Amino acid sequence: MSLQYSDLIERYPALNHLEEKISKTVDILEDCFRNDHKLLTVGNGGSSADAEHFCGELQKGFLLKRPLSESDKNLFQNKEMANKLQGGFPAISLTTMHASISAFSNDVDPVLAHAQQVWALGKKGDVIIGFSTSGNSKNVVYALEVARAKGLTTISLTGEKESFCTQYSDVCIQAPSSVTHEVQEFHLPIYHAICIEIERRFFDS
Repeated sequence: MSLQYSDLIERYPALNHLEEKISKTVDILEDCFRNDHKLLTVGNGGSSADAEHFCGELQKGFLLKRPLSESDKNLFQNKEMANKLQGGFPAISLTTMHASISAFSNDVDPVLAHAQQVWALGKKGDVIIGFSTSGNSKNVVYALEVARAKGLTTISLTGEKESFCTQYSDVCIQAPSSVTHEVQEFHLPIYHAICIEIERRFFDS
């Protein structure tokens, strides 16, 4: 058990049974990033904010500084900029692409907007993580379905009940509640723990 996971369980003992799924998610993301693939995230409503938050923690330093290597710094003439840039992971929140979402929603079908984004952006070897407190948000489920068809690894964070997200996910991390705000309160420390462990594996020298 990693120190990050031990700390998570100490603060949130109700998540103890999720250790294996959280660890598997970290392993999947490590493999994804080491092989130059990307992460897509998607969510509905409040969970869309979690999808974006998760990517924000991955794109820059979280707990560690993540300075660029000397070889990367040498790519830039502007040394001040090179010293401020940080190592980051290719993590993209689909929920923030407002022009894409609004155009497809208006022209075709709003419930398929994220599915269309996955079809356009997803490649085999990429990973998608869907956030849905019920596990049945149609726009998230359809995004996972398209992702599976394109060969992405599919992960979801949901509530405790079996759901359509469960059916379309290689890993489904089911927070121990079916009350929306309680599920979201569990999702935050779960993905923070994932971010901490991923960062440690790549940047803790």
